[in-house]
Amino acid sequence: MRYVTTFSTEIFSLLNSIIYFHKAIQELQRARDGSSFASFLYAIIGAIGTFLVAVALSTAESWKPLFHRYVRMGLTEYAAAISIIVFVGVPHIGELAILDKQTLQVSTSFRPTSPDRTVFFVQFWNLPIGWIFAAIIPGLIISVLFFFDHEVSSIICTIDRYGTKKPGGFAWDIVLLGTTTAMCGILGIPPANGLLPQAPLHSESLMHTVKEEVRTSMDDGEEKTDTKEVRRVYEQRWSHFLHAGGILVFTSPPFMHVLGLTPTSVLGGLFLFMGEQSLSVNPVLYRFFYMLTPPPELPSLPNTIRSYWSIHMYTLTQIVVTVGIFAITLTKAAPAFPIIIIALVPIRLLLMNKIWSRDTLRYVDAWACRDGTPEDDDDRLSSVVVEDTQVSRIEPHDTTNPLPV
Repeated sequence: MRYVTTFSTEIFSLLNSIIYFHKAIQELQRARDGSSFASFLYAIIGAIGTFLVAVALSTAESWKPLFHRYVRMGLTEYAAAISIIVFVGVPHIGELAILDKQTLQVSTSFRPTSPDRTVFFVQFWNLPIGWIFAAIIPGLIISVLFFFDHEVSSIICTIDRYGTKKPGGFAWDIVLLGTTTAMCGILGIPPANGLLPQAPLHSESLMHTVKEEVRTSMDDGEEKTDTKEVRRVYEQRWSHFLHAGGILVFTSPPFMHVLGLTPTSVLGGLFLFMGEQSLSVNPVLYRFFYMLTPPPELPSLPNTIRSYWSIHMYTLTQIVVTVGIFAITLTKAAPAFPIIIIALVPIRLLLMNKIWSRDTLRYVDAWACRDGTPEDDDDRLSSVVVEDTQVSRIEPHDTTNPLPV
């Protein structure tokens, strides 16, 4: 990750948003194929309603002076959960209760859901040796995908506006993720991991306003103290624990039956909300809006960049690459898409500097895990090489063997 730039991470984040939108459409397609036309129309209403209510509640922090501050914070932080609960209950009201709506399929007994299996774990000791070695390839692909997803989410969660830094404990998260993935393999279920956009949403929900004193020196030597409001992330571990406890509760009876009452259209609305939240903080979206903005209305650029044309082409390249990778995920080559994401790293460092100017790349791109840009590092390296060359050209005067007269 030391050589990854925001060029790759922004594409990966945009790809996650598109996948969430696509999953929402798939849920509606299943509702159309497996239910009546009336149920399909309500599925559209339920998905869009879940999405709109969640988006509206996520802005509750700005509803001041309406409600108490803690009420607004609660509505903002649990916007998606509140919206889901509302639209899980709406289909059971009045004549909507008779619709043949599709709901989540849950197990009614403690046994494998597949009728072909009698035990929960895979009897891997009975598998052919060739299958075990063949599993190394998808295992490596999944490792790359999960590692990149984890690192990108940690980068987004530690941007400047949050005021947080990535601690060493993140390495233990990788260990835990690897352990749970191995357990999924033994149990014969797909490994599940998705930190985008849940992790940034969690950091966003932990932000709160605090008052800080700022001291400024006056011309007469006196100090003036002002108070200003700043946004900070309140780091704690209770919400992580409570969310994990809630998941554990709803995967056990009788709460699993309650989970089975959830219409699949609500999942579609949740996917729309998660995709929107991820897209709303992606710089690609704002640069795309620049492409639609009249040139006189655009922000001013540094003197080294003549126009927005090169920036627009950079943004368009990111969008085209993302759409291309998404198209690959719809084919049989879908498991290989993490390799394409990783391949973008050397392409950015070795090829793109031959297409775009250094000043343009310095303006739109940067290192993902550290300060500065690749162009800044190249400049520092060039200056060091020049200094070393100049020093080597200065030969010391030899006084032990003077030249003959």
